Amino acid sequence: MLTRRELLLLLAASACSRSERAPVVTSAAPSAVRPAPKASCEGGELVTWDFDGVASRVAILKPKGASGRFPVLVALHGHGEAIKGPDRGCLGWPNDYALVRALERVCAPPLTREDFEGLVTDAHLAEINGELAKRPWSGLVVVCPYLPDLDLRKDDAIRDYGAFVAQTILPRVAREMPARAGAASTGIDGVSLGGAVALRAGLAMPETFGAVGALQPAIDEGQVADIVALARKRSPAPLRITTSEDDYYKKPVHALDDALRAASVAHDFAELPGPHDYIFNRGAGAYEMLMWHARVLA
Repeated sequence: MLTRRELLLLLAASACSRSERAPVVTSAAPSAVRPAPKASCEGGELVTWDFDGVASRVAILKPKGASGRFPVLVALHGHGEAIKGPDRGCLGWPNDYALVRALERVCAPPLTREDFEGLVTDAHLAEINGELAKRPWSGLVVVCPYLPDLDLRKDDAIRDYGAFVAQTILPRVAREMPARAGAASTGIDGVSLGGAVALRAGLAMPETFGAVGALQPAIDEGQVADIVALARKRSPAPLRITTSEDDYYKKPVHALDDALRAASVAHDFAELPGPHDYIFNRGAGAYEMLMWHARVLA
């Protein structure tokens, strides 16, 4: 029979053991989100294609471990990858911006602050996890063409690039990928240089791109009026612009948001935490782009 002292020691050890095993509960909203059932996917399978033309190499992330046909997202990289050349540049989103990781994680929520490189508010993280819990990730075919270092002052260079994507790359995607064809199932997006090109090429080609987004687009205030004019012609098709707290282009992006509002052009706008740098692309940028296009192209 245990003495009183032995019994107290045993109870204390048991309580200590339970404390070590118990989960740590914080005030962060994501801890309250129940994990969604794992979606019928395992991220993205990377393939590359070669072309003769403006975009000489294309990387594609197609859903793996899933069946059916999926919406298409054309994702354009930034200036840093443009100067690396086609072989490395087309891997900007899959590798340098960790889009392969992002596609794996949206298949197995909940997402964490670490997935966003720490650059996310509790409220926004809870919102994304809530969306994934309600509607598990169903997949996108993400097309990542090499984007040359285009002169953004020359409309014809952007027009020619957009035409190459629309007339050469996307038809092959429709033939060889599990893709849903048509503008209603095709979006274009990009970051920095890629964001500026996505805005101007995408808005100018409503017959090809049903949704247009831009992350930290490399625009100046002198280009705002032209972008708004393009957007008014295709409104109310889905449009999203995103900047960040320490984005080089924060001021002109805000000016674009204001001008779109003044012109009554429906669009989504967000200012997220983070700099104009790779850490933003690998976290908030990647998830913002994926989640928005999955939502509007569904």
